[in-house]
Amino acid sequence: MDLFSAEGYEFARQVLQRGIAAVFLIAFISAANQFPALLGERGLLPAPRFLARTAGRGIPTLFRWHYSDRFLLAVAWTGAAVAALLVAGLPQTGPPWLPMAAFLLLFGLYLSIVNIGQTFYGFGWESLLLEAGFLAAFLGSNEVAPPVTVLFLFRWLVFRLEFGAGLIKMRGDRVWRDLTALYYHHETQPMPNPASWYFHHLPRPLHKAEVLGNHFAQLVVPFFLFFPQPVAGIAAAVVILTQLWLVLSGNFAWLNVLTILLAFSAVADSNLSVLFPAVSFAGPDPSANPVWFTVVVLAVTTLMLYWAWKPLRNLFSRNQLMNASFNRWHLSNAYGAFGSITRSRNEVVIEGTLDDPGADARWLAYEFKGKPGDPSRRPRQFAPYHLRLDWLMWFLALGASGGSWFPVLLQKLLDGDRRTLALLRTDPFAGTPPRWVRARVYRYRFSTPAERRADGVWWVREPAGFLTGPVRRIGA
Repeated sequence: MDLFSAEGYEFARQVLQRGIAAVFLIAFISAANQFPALLGERGLLPAPRFLARTAGRGIPTLFRWHYSDRFLLAVAWTGAAVAALLVAGLPQTGPPWLPMAAFLLLFGLYLSIVNIGQTFYGFGWESLLLEAGFLAAFLGSNEVAPPVTVLFLFRWLVFRLEFGAGLIKMRGDRVWRDLTALYYHHETQPMPNPASWYFHHLPRPLHKAEVLGNHFAQLVVPFFLFFPQPVAGIAAAVVILTQLWLVLSGNFAWLNVLTILLAFSAVADSNLSVLFPAVSFAGPDPSANPVWFTVVVLAVTTLMLYWAWKPLRNLFSRNQLMNASFNRWHLSNAYGAFGSITRSRNEVVIEGTLDDPGADARWLAYEFKGKPGDPSRRPRQFAPYHLRLDWLMWFLALGASGGSWFPVLLQKLLDGDRRTLALLRTDPFAGTPPRWVRARVYRYRFSTPAERRADGVWWVREPAGFLTGPVRRIGA
């Protein structure tokens, strides 16, 4: 086999291709379920208006020529179908151009959605998925060995993701430097999961050990991804284990799952054979890479190396950017998360009433799927699915501006809009539009074990004012 081919990485390729395709499948289903209500023709931030405002800016998207909710759904379900075929491994059984075409199609379709998604798609894991999907297109099919350069581009992606996150923490909040970040994080993270309460109540010395371990995993381990085996495989195992810890303790959409998948680019078949000696991880003997495939992969590698300069410089900049794209294709990005940790948790709770506002009015709360609401309701597990409105509500409670979409959300609730209500867990009025709505702010904290035993609550909350006073339907 030539130097261009990476023998002994067949399992890594299968994990990368099928796993990334599975995340695309989730992302396209999420778009089909949520995009029309959030960004559709009658959404909170209508995409047609955005397209009209940005005409001539060269934003790559299929919707530049036409947008309709029906076309959006066609794009989303087409992407989901192609992703499902890749998860099943069917295109990979053909020549190398077939999975290449399939992944590039996924990349183009999802890029079209992300680039008109505005604030509801302004998350780092959107760019991460796009970059991962683009690289996966050049891993080849079962007929050829995976290219060495593409596997190293995946490792460079993991390096930027992990090392960038580690640096942003050390440059950001002092709680990362004094190792106290996890005194607060599990309680104040955007969307706690069923285990977050238990993680929050772990002993504080263990929390400090967790932060120290995180610094080691993000600031030291990534360099070893580029070492020969078995060192690279051990480094990948550390990344995978720390990301699994994050999966267990919170809901971060597909960020952690995708990072785990990407880390497999440094896991050789020989690493797995040591752990599972009775299992054969070798695929069929691949043929020599076609000349055209070698040329294409080397051209893409050269392009990605050219684009690598800006994110590399960003890593060592005093003004390091977090989750930034340096080109309109969302390739070779800067990553990072939780550079600062909030010490307390505010939540915006939307309430409605069928009465006139006053002392005797009966206000009922809308419950969101992933946000804390009813203190007696245990947090749910949603990741790797992404609840976009719930995440924006968390940012709203932190003081982020919701002026462009939040008043529209309130009006949609006053209209009893079915698509909007489908984004929520419960409608307290069972489809009957309320006469008034308002947005209250509560200060939440996890209950103590004693409060949990006595009252059966996961949260304790107290009023902290109003974000929006009573509002009625426009024109009513």
